[in-house]
Amino acid sequence: MINLTPAASKAISRFIKGAANPVVGLRIFVSGGGCAGLQYGLRLEQDKGEDDFEFEIGAGATLLVDPMSRPMLEGLTVDFVDSLTQTGFKFNNPNASGACACGQSFSA
Repeated sequence: MINLTPAASKAISRFIKGAANPVVGLRIFVSGGGCAGLQYGLRLEQDKGEDDFEFEIGAGATLLVDPMSRPMLEGLTVDFVDSLTQTGFKFNNPNASGACACGQSFSA
């Protein structure tokens, strides 16, 4: 299960509602790259894949996760920070054995 803070849920719902084209949800995924070897990705999706896992996050918004990313995201907590020094999503992943200073990439 992926956990979203209220701030993250609100931000995701806002991004989905403000999209130029209709979207089915926000995809969160893991790909190779970043300082630590793996990085988080977020993308608004217009279509859902057959094998996607869906998580309802309230206000009609859906979080989509592909089967390859799901084990690395199990137990993940996503927050959204909006301050003078930082704006964006923050990830707290219990599966990460290391992370870079920016918090956007990790190693498993």
